[in-house]
Amino acid sequence: MSTHLTHPIRPAGRGLASALALTLALSPLALGAETVRLSDTLTAPILDVVPRTEAERARIAAATAPTTDFSAPERFEQNPAGAATTRARTDADAFSQFSANIGFEGEMTFKLGNGLFKKLWVSSPSSTKASDGLGPLYNARACQRCHLKDGRGHPPEGPEDDAVSMFLRVSVPAEEAEPMSEIEAFLLSAGAPSAARTRPDPVYGGQMQDFSVHGLPAEYRLGVTWEEEVVELAGGETASLRHPTWTAEDLGYGPLAPGAMLSPRVAPQMIGLGLLEAIPAEDILAKADPEDADGDGISGRAQVVWSFENDRPELGRFGYKAGAPSIKEQSAAAFAGDIGISTPLFDAPWGDCTEAEAGCRAAPHGDDDARGTEIDAEGLDLVTFYSRNLAVPERRDVGDPQVLAGKQAFYEAGCTSCHTPKYVTHRLEDQDPQSFQLIWPYTDLLLHDMGEGLADHRPEGRADGTEWKTPPLWGIGLTPQVNGHSYYLHDGRARSLLEAVLWHGGEASQAQQNVVDMDPDTRAALIAFLESL
Repeated sequence: MSTHLTHPIRPAGRGLASALALTLALSPLALGAETVRLSDTLTAPILDVVPRTEAERARIAAATAPTTDFSAPERFEQNPAGAATTRARTDADAFSQFSANIGFEGEMTFKLGNGLFKKLWVSSPSSTKASDGLGPLYNARACQRCHLKDGRGHPPEGPEDDAVSMFLRVSVPAEEAEPMSEIEAFLLSAGAPSAARTRPDPVYGGQMQDFSVHGLPAEYRLGVTWEEEVVELAGGETASLRHPTWTAEDLGYGPLAPGAMLSPRVAPQMIGLGLLEAIPAEDILAKADPEDADGDGISGRAQVVWSFENDRPELGRFGYKAGAPSIKEQSAAAFAGDIGISTPLFDAPWGDCTEAEAGCRAAPHGDDDARGTEIDAEGLDLVTFYSRNLAVPERRDVGDPQVLAGKQAFYEAGCTSCHTPKYVTHRLEDQDPQSFQLIWPYTDLLLHDMGEGLADHRPEGRADGTEWKTPPLWGIGLTPQVNGHSYYLHDGRARSLLEAVLWHGGEASQAQQNVVDMDPDTRAALIAFLESL
């Protein structure tokens, strides 16, 4: 077999279910040259990149080196997004500002994209042809309905809460005798397929929708029960963690398939996505240590997903398990799965409806006009531009002595082993707002085993049931101001930043124990640092 992936075979089908099936199927791949070398594909730029010079590489290495001086803020630390950082706000609009260096023309494009992001879609047929095509099964009528104020969603807060800012992903184990697609067989041949092969549920697809158009039943109602656990901390303090049990209730199309695996997801905040997309893939891959060769207990792994836009495997960056390679593909998948809106990337007009949901597929759709799909290429580009340029707010209190002490505690506890503080983005063509910025996202964008406590036991691509992508931390301290709550982690179980830290297990067990063992003042300083991000 060739040592380079030169002519990948695109999977058949353009619906979300077929895309999810392929993503779920991409079991762990060896990235070494002794098998199939994917490094050329994974590091191939997805943006218009100007190659770095050796002099630039040396400057970047110096600028991103971890600090050892916690007596004062680092240079430019107050601006976590570089020149794209927006002025600090402490109100509900803190996450809804455009990049500060976007320019007048970019501001106009941003506002057009914002209009589409907030747009309320309606079911077909409708007199408003530009807005019809909703569903027929869906989780929300607009992007903004889940990404509330471009911020973080929340779990149900009571029996009457319709959970509009979260949903359940679902998959089932693949049958051992089930034939593999050409792409799946090719990719699995690159390494030992140690993760379970999975498929979308044959009836409910890969994502469960809790709303439907008139005349069709919704797929389910989200249910959750909580069990409290008291955790003792050094200094006589305690914290309480709530363990969730998630259920899919009032199923509209019969039982789930045997062995169905459910994974709850709250909508993540939207800021800084374009900067994360502009981090060079080689800088991310350089931090991967799947075999823990350095013996530090941290073994981050790169997610590998199929790019439907570029017809090749690419590095996953977006989503809780890094299941999307780009902002455009993440946006298109959300239109299909969350709202039931077709795009040029996923052009099935019924969204996530399966063949078993015949009524859904037969329902009227909104793709019968000149656009071809319910949102056309121009509209998808506008939403992508908007999502790419939602600005990261300025840091607060970076020079406060307690915040600086908390930063030191963050480093010394080992948190930066996964939450990498700094990067420099690609130098991009055409004075792109994300070009060549020193940024402070506090993430490595890699998959890590976070232990049994956070496990969803649902493999996704290379990620197994205990692995999650390290989330960026910038802006996390503004969640209460933006969204009026303080729920964190992939399913919103943590009710405070301290609870979120205490849920860390697996590779983060030692760092978590270090926080447990801190004296109360140091622990309070750590939280003050996180709140300043």
